[in-house]
Amino acid sequence: MVRFQNITKNYGKNTALRDFSITIDRPGIYCLLGRNGAGKTTLLKTLAGHIAATSGTVTVNGKAVDMLAMPEEVYFVETGAAQFNIRLTSLFNAAANINPDFERDFALELGRRFHLDLKKRYKQLSFGMKAMVNTLIALSSGREILVLDEPVLGFDPVMRMVFYELLQECCAAKLRIVIVSTHIIDEIAKAAEQLIIVDKGQLKLYCGMDEVDEKAYSVTGPAEHVRAATEGLHVIGEIKAGGFISRYVYDQRIDAGDRCSVSSLGLQDFFIGLVGGDREAM
Repeated sequence: MVRFQNITKNYGKNTALRDFSITIDRPGIYCLLGRNGAGKTTLLKTLAGHIAATSGTVTVNGKAVDMLAMPEEVYFVETGAAQFNIRLTSLFNAAANINPDFERDFALELGRRFHLDLKKRYKQLSFGMKAMVNTLIALSSGREILVLDEPVLGFDPVMRMVFYELLQECCAAKLRIVIVSTHIIDEIAKAAEQLIIVDKGQLKLYCGMDEVDEKAYSVTGPAEHVRAATEGLHVIGEIKAGGFISRYVYDQRIDAGDRCSVSSLGLQDFFIGLVGGDREAM
C-alpha cells in the first residue's frame, strides 16, 4: 500500500506539491496525468525516495520513505535513465545478479517480442529502444510497485500498443501496483484501471476509469438547448461554433432530447476540460 499524507515539496520559492494526500491500496494500473509542471515527476520521485518532501510523510506498506530509506518494494524508471553500456544479454544477467527477484527469462522473452537485438550494447540502441530496455527491466524486476515516468516516450505506435498489452499481461500474471505517467493520454485509457490527475501540485481527481467512462460526456447542439439540458450539471468545458456549442460534462448521464446529441468523452478531452479551462473553436 502507498500513502501520501499532506505532502508539500518546495524548490526554493516554487511549490511542486502542496498538501498532497492519496492512498493507493489495491493492485492495478494507475494512470497519472497532469500538465507540465503539475508535480507528477516530483510525486513519483518522492515515492521512490529519490527526493525528500519538505513536509508530510510517504509510506509504503506502513514503512516511512525517505532518501535514507528507499523502499525495496518500489522500482522507479524515469525518462532518460541510463544503463551500463554492455550487451543486453549481459545487462539482464547483471540485473539478475543484483536483484534475486529479477525474472531473467521473462526479460529475454520480452526483448524478443520487441525485436530487440540482444547482442547490441546499450549505447548502440535508439532512444526509443533504450527506453524499452529500461521498461523491460522494470517489468521483470519482481517488485510489487512499479513507477514509470513517461515510459513510452520515443516509442512508435506499434511499440506503444505492444507495451500496453505487456503491461496488462504482467499485472494479470502477478498482482502489483503500476503507476504510469504519460502525455499520450487516450492510449493509456485502454489499459488503466484507476486515474490520478494532479493540477498545480494538488490532487484534482482520483477515481476508477469506469467512473470516467460513465460520467464524462459531451452534449452538442444549438446553444440554447445545450445550456438548458446541462443546467445544474458539472460542466468542465465548452466549445462554441456559430450558434452551436459542445459542453463537456462530468456528472450523471442525461437524455438530452431531440435537439441535442450526447456522446462519450475521450480521456484526453476530459483531462483538458478538467484542468485546461474552456476552449472556443476558431
